[in-house]
Amino acid sequence: MKKLTLFTILALAFACTSNNQPEVELEKEITFLKLDVEQANNLAQMPLHCMQQEFPNKLGQTLADENDLGTPKELHPAFYGCFDWHSSVHGHWTLIRLLKTFPELDERELIEQKLKENIYAENILQELEYFKRSTEKSYERTYGWAWLLKLVEELHTWDNPLAQELETNLQPLTDYIVAKYIDFLPRLKYPIRVGEHTNTAFGLTFAWDYANTTGSSDLKTLIESRAREFYFTDKQCPLSWEPSGFDFLSPCLEEADLMRRVLLKDEYKIWLGDFLPQLSDTDFSLETAQILDRTDGKLVHLDGLNFSRAWCLYGIANNSEEYRHLKKIANEHITYSLPNVVGDSYEGGHWLGSFAIYALSQVPD
Repeated sequence: MKKLTLFTILALAFACTSNNQPEVELEKEITFLKLDVEQANNLAQMPLHCMQQEFPNKLGQTLADENDLGTPKELHPAFYGCFDWHSSVHGHWTLIRLLKTFPELDERELIEQKLKENIYAENILQELEYFKRSTEKSYERTYGWAWLLKLVEELHTWDNPLAQELETNLQPLTDYIVAKYIDFLPRLKYPIRVGEHTNTAFGLTFAWDYANTTGSSDLKTLIESRAREFYFTDKQCPLSWEPSGFDFLSPCLEEADLMRRVLLKDEYKIWLGDFLPQLSDTDFSLETAQILDRTDGKLVHLDGLNFSRAWCLYGIANNSEEYRHLKKIANEHITYSLPNVVGDSYEGGHWLGSFAIYALSQVPD
């Protein structure tokens, strides 16, 4: 894989500390990674090039009969690019996030044009019809659902005419996905604790963010209730068992990331101490996930794991002073995988930028 050389990865300087050095100086020893406009322009290229690239494509559909057949663009006129539906959705999120953060983005006009073409009102209604098919009740549950709500949340918090137009166009599908969550969660007896798409904690985390930001009280209340029922009594999560070979999410850390939202701060402190007691040790370490073949679409998931671990660790560290040492580990994970985000291999290039940008968005100011 040809690595993009325009990324400037800052060296992390971790000086050895003596026993009498105050812990409060720890953050001064860390050079936090930050996106600049040059890197943003580079990251924008991935979703910009694939958001209207129809093939290769993994549809993941269930056919009732031959009438259900269609090309990706016919079936999903809004989110048909970037290999699969959910990757297309978070590719659109990537571009919206970058436009919002960097108004001076080089290809702003082209990005805005493509966003308008894809997230067009009639296209969204056709996407909605697909979700309503009798054979697709579990389609994109809950990973794609979560990213759709994250996309809408990004639009909702952007004071921009384009954002308002796109959010309005998405509203019928947004309402349907919210209703799907509200219908599904009471029927889910056990949480799904895996490192891939169906992970329940991840699906609830982004949905909670959406509900909390937009004031969707019914969804937020349900998520809080189900999260407590699923996870509140959990103890001693086996972090040492991770990762599995194809993980792009950490089952333990995603759960911790969700519960820091749901629980009160003092309540969370006690819960986290029981759930992942090793995190409070200032000598705690977590080896970055190693990738041996980035041309393999499943093995490259582990780059995504490094980014998702980082955003979870930043979240925990930003929530409590006593976990500030986790920021160093988060930085190490980003530093390992960030140079490999952009290359000439489609397997990771069509989605990893979204994970990198979300992880970097959690870096402390």
